[in-house]
Amino acid sequence: MTGYLVQLSIKSRTPGEHGLPKRAVPGLEISPSGAEGDYNDYRTRALHGDPAQAILLMTQDLLDQLNAEGWPVAPGHLGENLTLGGIPEAALQPGVRLQIGDVLLEVSAACDPCDRLYALPYIGIDRGPTFLRATVGRRGWYARVLAGGQVSLGSPVSLLTGPRAIGAAR
Repeated sequence: MTGYLVQLSIKSRTPGEHGLPKRAVPGLEISPSGAEGDYNDYRTRALHGDPAQAILLMTQDLLDQLNAEGWPVAPGHLGENLTLGGIPEAALQPGVRLQIGDVLLEVSAACDPCDRLYALPYIGIDRGPTFLRATVGRRGWYARVLAGGQVSLGSPVSLLTGPRAIGAAR
């Protein structure tokens, strides 16, 4: 199965600012420590740079689902570094590998929603708890970097391994 990169997103370390939403960039250098120029406070401080959470992935499929439910999320809003088009959400799970040019990623774990999402302008404190419930099991996927390299907007993404890697389109 092949998809493509819809958006590449980063947020540099800015004192006093949360990491959401992330801004779009045309290309990224990806290494085992993550996306160059991206700062994830939780990963850095609480997880001490855990390499299993180097990159956060999101599918356009999932963003479309949330939009249909009335949440105006866009690529980069949920903190993901790579937004994948043409890859169904159901195709991702721990152990699935993705090839993007020279970059090889392995999905490691689901990302849990947190109250940092309240910082999104259309969420806020009042709608925050409802949005967190809506994103349980739907906040994206962490991935470890098995091989680093450069990726660009529109680059093809190939699903390589995993129980749903072959014929995952629904």
